[in-house]
Amino acid sequence: MKLAGEIPHRTRYFARGLATLLACTAMTGPAFTSTAFAQEEPQASAEAEQTIVVTGSLGALPIDDVGSIFGFDKTLVETPRSASTVSREQIERFGITEIYDLVSQSPGVFTNSFFGVGGALDIRGTPGEVYFRGVRRLDNSGNYPTPIAASDRIDIVRGPASPIYGPSKTGGYMNFIPLSARAAGGKYLGTVEGEFSYTTGSWARNVLSAQVRGPGKIGGQEFGFSLYGQVEDSGSYYRNMDTSQTVLQAAFDADVASNLRVEFGGMYHKYNGQQNGGWNRLTQDLVDNGNYITGAAQSLDTNGDGQISHSEASGVGLNPFGGFACGGNPFAASITAACFTNSALNLENVGTAKLSRRNTLTAEDDKLDNIARTAYFDLIFDGGNDLEIKNQLFYDGYEHDSENQYGFSQFHNSYVIEDRIVVSKKFKSDVGTFSFQVSPSIRYTNFDHGDDFNYEYFNRVDLTKGYDARSDRLLSTECNCNFTSYNVGHYTDYGLAALADFDFDFGLDITLGARYDHLEVTTADVAAKLENPAGAGSATTSKGGWSWSASANYELPFGIIPYVTISRQSTVVAGQGAEITTADALSGAFISASKLYEGGVKGSFLDSRLYAALSVYKQTRVDRNAQAIVTNQAVETKGIEAEIRWSVDRHFLISANYTKTKVENLTAIGDGTLFSFFGAEDLKGINPALFWGGQPIGLVPIPNRDASRRAGIPEDLYSATATYSFDNGLAFAGSISRVPAVFSGQSQVVKLPAYTLVDLSASFKTGPWLFRAVVKNATNASYFRANFTELFGATIALPERPRNWQASVVYKF
Repeated sequence: MKLAGEIPHRTRYFARGLATLLACTAMTGPAFTSTAFAQEEPQASAEAEQTIVVTGSLGALPIDDVGSIFGFDKTLVETPRSASTVSREQIERFGITEIYDLVSQSPGVFTNSFFGVGGALDIRGTPGEVYFRGVRRLDNSGNYPTPIAASDRIDIVRGPASPIYGPSKTGGYMNFIPLSARAAGGKYLGTVEGEFSYTTGSWARNVLSAQVRGPGKIGGQEFGFSLYGQVEDSGSYYRNMDTSQTVLQAAFDADVASNLRVEFGGMYHKYNGQQNGGWNRLTQDLVDNGNYITGAAQSLDTNGDGQISHSEASGVGLNPFGGFACGGNPFAASITAACFTNSALNLENVGTAKLSRRNTLTAEDDKLDNIARTAYFDLIFDGGNDLEIKNQLFYDGYEHDSENQYGFSQFHNSYVIEDRIVVSKKFKSDVGTFSFQVSPSIRYTNFDHGDDFNYEYFNRVDLTKGYDARSDRLLSTECNCNFTSYNVGHYTDYGLAALADFDFDFGLDITLGARYDHLEVTTADVAAKLENPAGAGSATTSKGGWSWSASANYELPFGIIPYVTISRQSTVVAGQGAEITTADALSGAFISASKLYEGGVKGSFLDSRLYAALSVYKQTRVDRNAQAIVTNQAVETKGIEAEIRWSVDRHFLISANYTKTKVENLTAIGDGTLFSFFGAEDLKGINPALFWGGQPIGLVPIPNRDASRRAGIPEDLYSATATYSFDNGLAFAGSISRVPAVFSGQSQVVKLPAYTLVDLSASFKTGPWLFRAVVKNATNASYFRANFTELFGATIALPERPRNWQASVVYKF
């Protein structure tokens, strides 16, 4: 982080941000004339006789209808799938600011580091997806941190999505429900309400936010609105890192006629930061004791411009990387010291030092710039007699530029437009309620994507010294040349889905669904931008896939509901920039499917104050050859998920979660090997100073299923939360997660230690003011997060942050 000029810059930034937020608030009229506050607990229904209110529950209990799983308005207790919700009240009370904080709130989730960027959760041991109001966004594996604060609720659904939502990944998804323009029960608010918030904390944290919502009128037309804005300019625990971001979100609802309403809005998110690869030159001694091997790489900068160009690296034989298939064998066991006769691979002035956890692979000129734009426009027609027709128009796009001086750069300029019609009809009879949905949809994705990774050298930089001409790469995004891959194209998904729910009065509920998707793909490599233009190609092709699901649950006495689900779900295998490569298009590997077998039992007890759920599952990708290693892996996962939430009384709320996950890479099992970067522990007995100027690569043998297990994901994970609020406005909260030791990479040569993570918070509310303090990692645990375990796990790992704090002051009106 650059210190020069830092304070004036932040002063200007926050002045502009405050002016913007005040202007947004001023648009709503005399906001400060009202002293009304939103109720802490949402109602379950607009009908008073069906209202369930559990005071003190922070909206954590599943008493409200959620349509984010099957598309029907059912509570989580009634829904035959493993899922959890995290309410806005929970987000506020526990100080949740990033997706990593959700581990303590829900079973089934634990996320490896993807270069330090919290884009999407790993759910059931594999990269998940992000949905916005029930529509799938573009993939976000490390493109930008998904914003949490603008959410009214986050649904975490474990396992593939319902057929009504289209093709989806195996593991599951987060569905973000933005702040609404309506109050609980679906009605407009009676008056304007909102809040201003400022948060500071460790490492120059500075976050300013404001929200306002309420009723409005244009002419004689009433409408509801919700506006939210956040600006941040913060430092970081890690050197050469900072965060600058702006989040703007708006939602509008209007009743156009007595039977027709419109809901529209969107979100703008501008993020400027950096990726963080963590510690390089990884050894077990470095993890256990902080002992780092120092030394400078050989100079390759022949033209004196201070950077290593593609031609300078390849000219000394470092492409590809170095050391592959040494001795005619691609396995680490075949590599000896004699393989490293090329002096360009060697370090000089080798020594040892204690490495600060703040010193990581981020360089002063690294950047991760991303602008994401999301918009929606829904028309909802109420035809009477329980007939509803909804048209959902959705847009999501990002402009992305990532540069890492150790040798990786990337850009995306991609977007998706989806239009979905959902026709819903409900029939009521003496034997039960039967609901049906039919949904045609069209989803168009356009991508422009480039990668630069042929000369990716994590270990050339000595982290005790920092980057110089011996370690700073000239990147493809800097010269607009020599890309490893450069794809442009588009694809269209034509889908038709149908769902039926048979809810019998005697307690049985059966849900059935089916869907067919037909994808048409056009993709091409841009030869003029490639380092190897001879490999460029293009393709135009099409392929289809079926999805279906069958679920049943039965309500037993005492509120116990056992359930079973069997499903087959199609998935589109696209890359980090939503691209489909020419090779995947030609082979048909751009679409695959997964199967899910899940059974469990749920229950709501003690007048809805206690909720418990237990699920057992097995989910498997159908085709092991159809995978994108970054975004959509071919895996088989087996596991157990247990969850308890108990509002003991209006003061005291507790929860506990248990997750058992066993995830295996099917591609590795089928091939018997997995491609990987080799680290020092892979090449035991060889002085790593012989090869850390380059990057040995090869194949990790996978002799059995146990060796195929995905590294970095704990097999057994325990977490719990508790919060107590006093009548005088004082409240305390805490969460704890116990994570066992895990291997950092697929070769299982470096083990990251077990740890217990404790977060604590305290808040005090008096009149319109709320004061909150949060201490994260309260016990100052030293722990690591594995990083992209399939490729880089033996070479890098991210040391996580020590004890840190944040404090907020909130004014509500």
